[in-house]
Amino acid sequence: MQRTKIVDALKSTAFGSEVNVKGWVRTRRGNKNVSFIAINDGSTIKNIQVVVDLSRFDEEYLKPITTGACISVTGSLVESQGQGQSVEIQADEVLIYGSADPETYPLQKKGHTLEFLREIAHLRPRTNTFGAIFRIRHQMAFAIHKFFHDRGFFYFHTPIITASDAEGAGQMFQVTTLDLENLTKTPEGKVDYSDDFFGRPANLTVSGQLEGELAAMALGAIYTFGPTFRAENSNTPRHLSEFWMIEPEVAFYEIEENMQLAQEFIQYCVKWALDNCQDDLNFLNEMYDKELIERLKFVVENDFIRLTYTEGIKILEQAVANGHKFEYRVGWGTDLQSEHERYLVEQHFKKPVILTDYPQEIKAFYMKLNDDGKTVRAMDVLFPKIGEIIGGSQREEDYEKLRTRAAGMGVPEKDIWWYLDTRRFGTAPHAGFGLGFERLLLFVTGMANIRDVIPFPRTPNNADF
Repeated sequence: MQRTKIVDALKSTAFGSEVNVKGWVRTRRGNKNVSFIAINDGSTIKNIQVVVDLSRFDEEYLKPITTGACISVTGSLVESQGQGQSVEIQADEVLIYGSADPETYPLQKKGHTLEFLREIAHLRPRTNTFGAIFRIRHQMAFAIHKFFHDRGFFYFHTPIITASDAEGAGQMFQVTTLDLENLTKTPEGKVDYSDDFFGRPANLTVSGQLEGELAAMALGAIYTFGPTFRAENSNTPRHLSEFWMIEPEVAFYEIEENMQLAQEFIQYCVKWALDNCQDDLNFLNEMYDKELIERLKFVVENDFIRLTYTEGIKILEQAVANGHKFEYRVGWGTDLQSEHERYLVEQHFKKPVILTDYPQEIKAFYMKLNDDGKTVRAMDVLFPKIGEIIGGSQREEDYEKLRTRAAGMGVPEKDIWWYLDTRRFGTAPHAGFGLGFERLLLFVTGMANIRDVIPFPRTPNNADF
């Protein structure tokens, strides 16, 4: 018999019809006459209740049906007599696919800390919390593709292995086929890469932006969506060593259009979650963050405040003068920390903020220089609880200015000659931004630690599973 997903069975009104559902046992309770088994197949956060009349089954056969076991149930769909669900199944046949020893199965019917669940990341998708998070993650990925596709953007695949460092950060994972136990050295004592796979040092990418710009200068409007890697030795709740980035790049856009695209994009994604993830959001709102849904609606319903970095610094300096305590110093020329960004969003404006025109010294070489010679056309979108969620800029389209800026920031021209070529051959104004997918998921789910919105987090000293 064809299986019915539990999400569909729960919506059905075909009472009296025969259905087959399959899933994992969440709980089993009852008495000597009847068993009530709650099973879940991952299609929804809700379980379906199976009612087993013990007079019709061999009790010894049913004994392995404990929390974590996987079963198939065929029976009649009936209106539920209990509270909390509209339908249940009166079992006619129960097939046990796999048992779960209650002495060793770690997900028993009790509360587990998120820290403990990270240690069993191979099993945590079976919990209500992570089932909800990963269904939302899917919906967000779908929303991202739909947003850009509906607006005529092309999905462009940029390389994961690269010889360039888009951010100039230098914190990259090296990719090599050399025998690290027996490295050949040059006469100068450096590693000889001539026998390496690419014949030169190569790394995992930190961003698809530079290659994305090349595509935008041919296809007009593109976006990338893929994994990126940072070898930053950071153990904060906001950093991962492997994470996913969405990076649109658009020819002929300037900073104002870039800001508008960023606002429309993130509001679209949040509204998609509200419209398509109601059950999962309700659960997370109840269990983890009582203000989650209210905060999501607030972002969708309000325009973002737009102000310059200089104006933002003045507001922060005034806050300090009025007695507000920040851990990090505030002053023109300093890079804003999360506490500064969140103050602007949560306490001063009480709205999302787009901050623009940062000092050139604290931003990347490819950002367009303003006429004041001091600031660049950068933009950061700041959100409550998160701080920066999007970073972008209008890109420098002038060949000589870009060369000078790259040299001044120590980016070797021999590594970006191909990038500079787009400014030599038919250059045009263009702009783009990057959104960390897991940062978006932190906001949408209300979770506090970024390791809890990706299936298998990669962090310093942790590459399990």
